[in-house]
Amino acid sequence: MQIQVNSKHTLHTGESFERWASGELHESLSRFKGEITRIEVHMSDENGDKASPDQKRCVMEARLAHHDPLAVNHQAPNQDLAFRGASDKLKRVLDHTLGKLRDHHRDRETIRREPAPESGTP
Repeated sequence: MQIQVNSKHTLHTGESFERWASGELHESLSRFKGEITRIEVHMSDENGDKASPDQKRCVMEARLAHHDPLAVNHQAPNQDLAFRGASDKLKRVLDHTLGKLRDHHRDRETIRREPAPESGTP
């Protein structure tokens, strides 16, 4: 699973933030590593120099091997909360989407299944 962290010119993320973010995503999304090929994280400051309660924004896009990409976003007062909020949302979306795909495949009938034994009385 490849992780790429980007930021707009209005918000400067350092190398330490990128390492931390990559480690957090690897740990929290490890159970999906077979399905996820890449995650792109985009950090931005929505209001620039203006003060506002939810000025930091994090957008995460997960590229999947056999499915369309999934994207989430979260706004918060600081970079850390924006990242954690988007990460939690991405985990829920992946659980929901990939869980539905797994359930769909599990419910299919197959011709390779042996017939159930008849439970008649002798």
